[in-house]
Amino acid sequence: YTHAAIWAAMAFAAQGDKVRAWEVLTLINPVNHSLDEDAVDRYQAEPYVIAADVYAIAPHTGRAGWTWYTGSASWMYQLIVESILGLKREGSYLRIKPCMPPHWDNYSMVYHFGTTAYQIIVRRGVGDEAKITIQADDLEVGALGIPLTDDQQVHRVAVTIVSDL
Repeated sequence: YTHAAIWAAMAFAAQGDKVRAWEVLTLINPVNHSLDEDAVDRYQAEPYVIAADVYAIAPHTGRAGWTWYTGSASWMYQLIVESILGLKREGSYLRIKPCMPPHWDNYSMVYHFGTTAYQIIVRRGVGDEAKITIQADDLEVGALGIPLTDDQQVHRVAVTIVSDL
């Protein structure tokens, strides 16, 4: 159940379908199964553990199963970091191609490479042409991505997404 849902959300994100990727992530997020006392009683698992499945047949409808025995957490991490936030390291470069949910205007994160910090802010921009621009330390970054160096400095990265990427 969970693995298939995660892979589906990753596929939606890869296709640029922000709405469906976010809907699936919201559906399987264990925190959302613990928002009130009734939900906690039904789910019966920790809100920080990814369940491999959620039962659909009475009397256990909505109850989590196989919470500590799967690799679902690592797949969930990959979905959130790589597919939704769009952060992916490839060799000595950091690529950023977000699938930002429609209701987000921006988000920020800090990426550590050795002793170096990359402060990244991603914003939704306006314009007539669908594009993504990335600046690292006020310089435009090309298609390869942000070159990573372990120089013990703080680097600032600004990403602007225009339209439906």
